[in-house]
Amino acid sequence: MISVEQAQAIALECARRLDEEQVDLADCFGRVLSRDVVADMDVAPFDNTAMDGFAVVSSDLAGASEREPVTLRVLAEEGAGSSYSGTVVPGTTVRIMTGAPIPAGADAVVKFEQVEGGESAGQDAVFSAPVKPGANIRRAGEEFRRGDVVLRSCERVNAYAMGMLASAGAVRVSVFRRPRVGVFSIGSELVSPAQTPAAGKIRNSNTACLAGLATDALCEPRVYPIVPDDRGAIASQLRRALDECDAVVTAGGASKGDFDYINGVIAELGEVKFDYISLRPGKRQTLGVVGGKPVWGLSGNPAAAAVGFELLVRPVLRAMQGMAPLPRPVVRARLATDVKKKETRRYYERGLVERAQDGSWVATEFRGQSSALLGALQRCNCLIILPDDSLGMKAGDEVDCMRIDIPEGTQA
Repeated sequence: MISVEQAQAIALECARRLDEEQVDLADCFGRVLSRDVVADMDVAPFDNTAMDGFAVVSSDLAGASEREPVTLRVLAEEGAGSSYSGTVVPGTTVRIMTGAPIPAGADAVVKFEQVEGGESAGQDAVFSAPVKPGANIRRAGEEFRRGDVVLRSCERVNAYAMGMLASAGAVRVSVFRRPRVGVFSIGSELVSPAQTPAAGKIRNSNTACLAGLATDALCEPRVYPIVPDDRGAIASQLRRALDECDAVVTAGGASKGDFDYINGVIAELGEVKFDYISLRPGKRQTLGVVGGKPVWGLSGNPAAAAVGFELLVRPVLRAMQGMAPLPRPVVRARLATDVKKKETRRYYERGLVERAQDGSWVATEFRGQSSALLGALQRCNCLIILPDDSLGMKAGDEVDCMRIDIPEGTQA
C-alpha cells in the first residue's frame, strides 16, 4: 500500500491543464482565467463625487463656523450622467449628485446634510464648517489605469471579479476549459434507479453521486450506462468515454475478485499508477493514464467511492481547469467520544465538527461508517482523520478534521 499523500502526489502529476476557450462575461463565474486581463481605460474615467452634495472651492470655507457661516451662490445642478461645462469660482458652488463629474475649479464636496438652502440654481447655500481639499471626491483611475493588469492568469472569477472585468471592458473572457468527465458504474448486480431490483440486484447510486461530485468540482459530467462484469464490455465503454471526455471515473470492479476487471483493462489500454492505498474506506482505488487522460477505478462501495473521489479525483479535476492545488480546510478538534480503529490504515471517518462554548472545535463521529452507506456522508460536514499508526483514540484526543463543506483555499 502507498500512503494517501503519495497517491495524491502521483495523481496531481497526471493533471494536464486543459486548453483555453472564450466565454461571455455573464458565463465566467467560477472559471479560471487563462490570460491576464488588461484595462482598456481608467476607472473611474474622471474625478467624481462620492455623495450628493455641493462642489466647492475649499478655501472659500476655511473660516466657516456656526457663528460665522459662509454663503455661496448655486450656479447649477449636476446629476450623474451629465457634466457642468462652467467653472466653480470663489463665492460659488454647484449642487451635485453622486457619480457626477467634479466641475472645473472645485476641489471638494460638502454633503447635503451639512448645508442649509441651495435647493436649486440661483439660490444661496449656507455652510457652517470648513472642508478639506479632496473631501468626498473619487479620483480618476482610483480603481485602475488604462493598461493595468486588472486580473491575472490563473485567478478564479468570483462575483467581485466579474464587476472588475465589466469595468475593464472584458465582455469576452479567456478561461481554461472545464473538464468533461465520463462517469459510469461497473457491476452485473446493478440496475438503474428507475427499476425495482430483482433478487440479487441493487440500484446504482454511484453514478448519480459521482456525477454530482464532478459537478461540484465545476466539471461537466457525462453519464454512461451501467456496464456488467465483462472485460470486453468494460474496455469498450472505457474507450468510448475516453474518446469523448478529458477524464473518466468508474465505480466498481476495482478489487481483486474473480469478476473485477477495471485494473486489467486500464493496464491493457494504458498505465496503472496505483491501485492500493493505506485508506479506509476504500483501500482499493485505482488511478491510471490512458492516452494522456486520467482514469480512476474507484471502489464499488458508495461511501468508499465518494471518499476516493474527494481525496484523489477532485484535486486533479480542479488542477485541469487551472485552479491552484489547494487542500480542503482542516481544523484541529477534540473527539467527543472514543473512536475505535481495527487496523493501521488512514481512516477518514464521517462526522460533524462544530464549535464548543469555549470556542474550541469538537468532532463527533457518526454511526454507520460502513463503506456501503452514504447516509453519514450526506449529513456530515467533515472527514475525521485517524492516523495510520493509531489503533483507536479516546474522547478528548485531538484530531484533524477535513471540512468537505467548505471550498479549498478558505478559512474554516
